[in-house]
Amino acid sequence: MAFEPRVVGRVTASALTGLCRHPVVQAPMAGGASGPALAAAVSEAGGLGFLAAGYKTPAAMYEEIKQLRARTTAPFGVNLFMPQPPAADPAAVEVYAEQLAGESAWYETPLGDRDRGGDDAYDAKLAILLDDPVPVVSFTFGCPSREAVAALAAAGTLTVVTVTSAAEALAARDAGADAVCAQGIEAGGHQGTHRDDPHADGTGAGLGLLSLLAQVRDAVDLPVIATGGLMRGEQIAAVLAAGASAAQLGTAFLACPESGAHALHKQALTDPMFVGTELTRAFSGRPARGLANRFIHEHGPYAPAAYPQVHYLTAGLRKAAAEAGDPQAMALWAGQGHRLVRPLPAAALIETLITELDAARDTSTRGERGTVRGSETRGSEMRGSES
Repeated sequence: MAFEPRVVGRVTASALTGLCRHPVVQAPMAGGASGPALAAAVSEAGGLGFLAAGYKTPAAMYEEIKQLRARTTAPFGVNLFMPQPPAADPAAVEVYAEQLAGESAWYETPLGDRDRGGDDAYDAKLAILLDDPVPVVSFTFGCPSREAVAALAAAGTLTVVTVTSAAEALAARDAGADAVCAQGIEAGGHQGTHRDDPHADGTGAGLGLLSLLAQVRDAVDLPVIATGGLMRGEQIAAVLAAGASAAQLGTAFLACPESGAHALHKQALTDPMFVGTELTRAFSGRPARGLANRFIHEHGPYAPAAYPQVHYLTAGLRKAAAEAGDPQAMALWAGQGHRLVRPLPAAALIETLITELDAARDTSTRGERGTVRGSETRGSEMRGSES
């Protein structure tokens, strides 16, 4: 099915969605899940596949881009993490490291280097993407400068900024972004807030997707990609009806055979042992939604707001737990709809999603027609009774 162009701000919504046949974007999931195999399969099936450059070296990012291009000629995107400020309280990281000493001994692995910088080699990665442009570049954990956005535009690249509030959407608009990705609190993995505010933890400050979508559309005249807990075609239909130009799904693709997620992670998504998800700083120092496990319960309440220092601190523990076959100390990122996951090949999943989307739209259209006919009948009856 083709997208209908909709004039929004400086560009039409189809400038972005015209890159793919279906309004389905595969979320860039850092940590290995969304590599070349998954992104290529999604793009080949008519969606928009994404590579996650977060935590990778510039050379590794470039190598994955080359691998992806060898698999498909279809458009795709690359996601960058914005540089992060130094930890507000380095001493808190050291205190957390002491708390994790028992985990280090249990898994017989040292804690990671928490003194690594927080820029994720952003400038070097951006330079590569300007020298060898890709169709779309998205940004998480902040908003790029106007200069960076303008340089990408000059190279022919569309830009998308992840936002979690209307204020962040306004910042993205002012920077010249082509679109925003509105991330609801239901989303798995890290919340893409531009500023990590520990005072907001547990206050319910995060917005559900539909509320966020309405506020963002009211604030900015830009195409919006909606993301957060979306697992079925009916949900895609709902966000499109609410004004989104496309839907971005992450957890839905985790169980695909092309996904690079660990086998234990894929199994845990539907394992009754994991009864739900929680937002936690336990693994990375930034709020992220994952399946609630022992590590989150024991360490989440004490984890400091220190990203990415805590991420590097716990990296070895997470790897050792995976090698030991122990999901109770792995970062099992997942959205609230994780139990609806389907272990289908990416192409089959997209086909299923679009079938569900079309069916939902048909049902909605029939319902609207029925309402109109019912109103006409009632109007005729009323007129007859008046005569």
